Amino acid sequence: MPILGLKTPGPSCPTHFDLETLIRPNILALQPYRCARDDYSAGVLLDANENAIGPSIPSLANSDNVAAQTLSLLSDDEIASLNRYPSPTHDDLKRSIAKLRGVPDEQWVFLGVGSDEVIDMLYRVLCVPAKDRVMTCPPTYGMYKVTANVNDVGVLEVPLVTEDGKFQLDEEAMDEAFQANADLKMLFICSPGNPTGTIIPLDAIRRVAENPKFKGVIVVDEAYIDFAPEGTSAVNLVNEFANVCVSLGVSMAALTDRLGYLIAPPPLVQILTNTKAPYNVSLPTASLAASAVSTEGLATMSRSVATLNLNRKALIEGLKDTKGVGRILGGNHANFVLAEILDSEGKPSNQKAVEVYKTMAESKGVVVRFRGSERGCEGCLRITVGTEEECKEAVKQLAALL
Repeated sequence: MPILGLKTPGPSCPTHFDLETLIRPNILALQPYRCARDDYSAGVLLDANENAIGPSIPSLANSDNVAAQTLSLLSDDEIASLNRYPSPTHDDLKRSIAKLRGVPDEQWVFLGVGSDEVIDMLYRVLCVPAKDRVMTCPPTYGMYKVTANVNDVGVLEVPLVTEDGKFQLDEEAMDEAFQANADLKMLFICSPGNPTGTIIPLDAIRRVAENPKFKGVIVVDEAYIDFAPEGTSAVNLVNEFANVCVSLGVSMAALTDRLGYLIAPPPLVQILTNTKAPYNVSLPTASLAASAVSTEGLATMSRSVATLNLNRKALIEGLKDTKGVGRILGGNHANFVLAEILDSEGKPSNQKAVEVYKTMAESKGVVVRFRGSERGCEGCLRITVGTEEECKEAVKQLAALL
């Protein structure tokens, strides 16, 4: 059955991959909901049961709440139009993202409410509940498993190689798992890893994409890729492989409807578009995201990334000079570092790490994250790279405790 609405076929490599056989039959046959703004968005709009009087928003003057501050970033025309439904597609924003990430056009971009909605949508279109399974490679982002549980999808875990803090794909074990589990629908690869901060080399992802034993979709989660060296993003593989997609996001964490997006071949983007809610991304979110990926916004981000990467280097140096801190694990290619906390015998200790984590938060005003329960991360705290002053304060308080 052809994919409804598909305009561009996308890559034909690898030859063993067939997306249509992976999509749930009811999703493939789904007639997309036609919303009011699919056809017309200008004129006397009496088609969508909107509030014609205007948005019910009090004056923004002298207001310091978050909602007012967010709205103050919008133009007067945008604020005045908040009583109308937004674009269901936000094609201008998609085109900007496509240009930024190096794919042909907007047909290669799917927008979601944060990366978590993108991940959930992939489960919903690909995986039959109580039947299908996916593969994850722990230690990794915990939402892959949570979302699998929500959708009643099984999870096959093939751990990363963690010896000496490598945190790389165990390709031999994965190959054996592909051979024994031919029905796997997705593989999640987090790069840079969370909590590891380690890049998975493109050659390794390419080998998996070319492996005829795996017939599913490879989802590369690159939430932190902008802190990694240039040339490490898997987006270039999306242009080549029909079975590779990349999940990213725009840094606006405080918005309740954050913007996440998927760079994927057009057939998968079209399936997701056919299935999504009509107006899943709001006008304020789309407008702020468009500003973030504008020329000026990207220049600002570039300066921020450069500063944070310098702060990351200083944070690592400070931690290495702190008695009681062990190895700095992982590749340090994200905006956080993973540091071992040692006991009195010089061994990584979860008990000590938890004690430090709680004391830092409750008594010292510095909040980090305990990650010692993750595979290969015994005794580890994950410390986000903050401002220069925040990093110095974190090292100071940690040194005082240890």
